[in-house]
Amino acid sequence: MVTWQCVTECGACCSLDPVDRPDLEDYLTLEEITHYFSLVGKRGWCINFDCDTRRCRIYQNRPDFCRVTPETFKKMYKIEKAEFNDFAVKCCQQQIAGVYGENSLEMEHYNKEIMVDKKTGDK
Repeated sequence: MVTWQCVTECGACCSLDPVDRPDLEDYLTLEEITHYFSLVGKRGWCINFDCDTRRCRIYQNRPDFCRVTPETFKKMYKIEKAEFNDFAVKCCQQQIAGVYGENSLEMEHYNKEIMVDKKTGDK
């Protein structure tokens, strides 16, 4: 079973270039859009993303729109909890492909990690 999870040292979701996300107004409030734009730094990367370590500097305190949870996805995308896992996996794969490439090491790593059943360790 494929299970969504955040994969460390990826950071594809931290690529915030608004050109790549023309539909922000479809799922963010005006206040959230303002906050989003305040986070966009050099070359479209989030100002809180450490490009060397590929980690978020404010992970524990990141904005709600940066959180991949059933509650956030219901609010933003109208996705029901039962649909969350598959939708979140596809979102990550789409973002990784857009940032790093469809056949990138990051995509390979992500796909390998999500195939592991974390309870049993089985693939």
